[in-house]
Amino acid sequence: MARIVRHNDESVREGYIRNGGKEVKLFTSALKAFQCNNRIVMAQRKHLDDFLRGRIIGRLECGRTQLEVSEELGIAQSVISRLWQQFQDDGNVSRCYSTGRPRVTTPNEDRYLAVIAKRNRRSTASDPFRQLSSATGTTLSRQTVYRRLGHS
Repeated sequence: MARIVRHNDESVREGYIRNGGKEVKLFTSALKAFQCNNRIVMAQRKHLDDFLRGRIIGRLECGRTQLEVSEELGIAQSVISRLWQQFQDDGNVSRCYSTGRPRVTTPNEDRYLAVIAKRNRRSTASDPFRQLSSATGTTLSRQTVYRRLGHS
């Protein structure tokens, strides 16, 4: 159970909570999360920027423990541990940006769909769908054809 013990009124940049008998330093965003109607509310998750990741690794390389670093920066110890493990495995702590699910159609197939639709403007989405699948062998849904034609 965590509760607010004290905070700095003149500039609410940092505060302290008591968590299991230990006082932990928190910064503004986490402090606001704890002050919501005197109830404990989960703070929203945010990605650590590369500069902060570098600061964490630098402190760990200087010999500080993961717990000390987590208390200093107000970040969970599990996050520090995961970051340190990633650094030891890869030697890199930058985020891998994923592009999501790969597209079913290529840009050429998207253009082909647009040409088919423009040739016969009164056709439904299932007509270009059939023509594309017979011409290229690509199978996709009627909804995908509808979305692709909406973007062209």
